[in-house]
Amino acid sequence: MGMGGISIWQLLIVLVIVLLLFGTKRLKSLGSDLGNAVKGFRSALSDSESEKKDEEEPKRIEDTAARRVGETDPAKDREKDKV
Repeated sequence: MGMGGISIWQLLIVLVIVLLLFGTKRLKSLGSDLGNAVKGFRSALSDSESEKKDEEEPKRIEDTAARRVGETDPAKDREKDKV
């Protein structure tokens, strides 16, 4: 293999050394902690996205209402001026 590449044998040796240093129980707890952290991160992301959508919806309603008010008010004002 060329320079800078890591072979499967090198990865296996590193895995065996890590298992000997930390033990299987500690690696299992580290793995579950990491999994819980990833789940929490994804949950926080989806919560923030849903909050953004909830904040945008009232703005759309207000904009639509403002446009409707803006469209109808000038016509009423013109009618009042004619009378």
